Amino acid sequence: MSEQPHRAGFIAIVGRPNVGKSTLMNRLVGQKVSITSRKAQTTRHRINGILTRPDVQFVFVDTPGFQTSFGGALNRALNHSVTDSLGSVDVAVLVVEAGRFSEHDAAVMRLVPLRHPVVLAINKIDRLADKAALLPFIERVRGKRDFAAVVPLSAQTGVQCDALLDTLAGLLPVGASMFDDDQITDRSERFLAAEIVREKIFRQTGEEIPYGTNVTVETFETEGDMRRIGCLIVVARANHKPMIIGARGARLKTIATEARMDMERMFDGKVFLELWVKVDENWSDDPKALRKYGYG
Repeated sequence: MSEQPHRAGFIAIVGRPNVGKSTLMNRLVGQKVSITSRKAQTTRHRINGILTRPDVQFVFVDTPGFQTSFGGALNRALNHSVTDSLGSVDVAVLVVEAGRFSEHDAAVMRLVPLRHPVVLAINKIDRLADKAALLPFIERVRGKRDFAAVVPLSAQTGVQCDALLDTLAGLLPVGASMFDDDQITDRSERFLAAEIVREKIFRQTGEEIPYGTNVTVETFETEGDMRRIGCLIVVARANHKPMIIGARGARLKTIATEARMDMERMFDGKVFLELWVKVDENWSDDPKALRKYGYG
């Protein structure tokens, strides 16, 4: 028997907001590299998650949920990130929610160039109340594009995620690995620290506040296995600052505690974390501010 050729390539995970793209990437990689929350459009940056096996290296590209309902400079920048990512990958995974395919899903599907093989990942099958409705749904969506494969799965529980990996492995081009075998992301610890803090803001605050916040790492010092990290939380409105801080600093303390615990698990070492909050009025609608904070 001849030895199977080694394969490697980039796989974009795309879909409308809140279909579970980041949860799916974390599941496939086997470790949390992209932040998640129940709120839509938690992801703002292109993040690569890497899974290496003896015969294949998957480089998953998690993208922001493509926004068709709202404008604004930040959303335009995020949408540009999605379209830019799709131009440089080998395969795309279109994630949709089981039982739901809207015009928003169709709009994302149309962004994927026809030259790319596309795997349809039907997520959240564990939440589908009527399991008998899954097959008719698959048939309905299958007719909207020439998909390379259709894989119903649950990113939350892991059901059928191995089947998705097997499918993707056969679609990647023959080639050598692009990253070290033990590497799980191409992002720095500084970036991951900021993302973890931003995730806790999403989880701890109301519907409006997270979308007007940004997190930057001001200090990052390493002493052996210990890290001293200082993060600045930027809010777009003055009245959001006390909401982030909370009564007697309680909410900010909770955000810091939960973020520190996640960082210690991710970095495998002690973390001393300090957070500050400042107001930068309407930064998310200011192209200059967006560039300053890393959005284009």
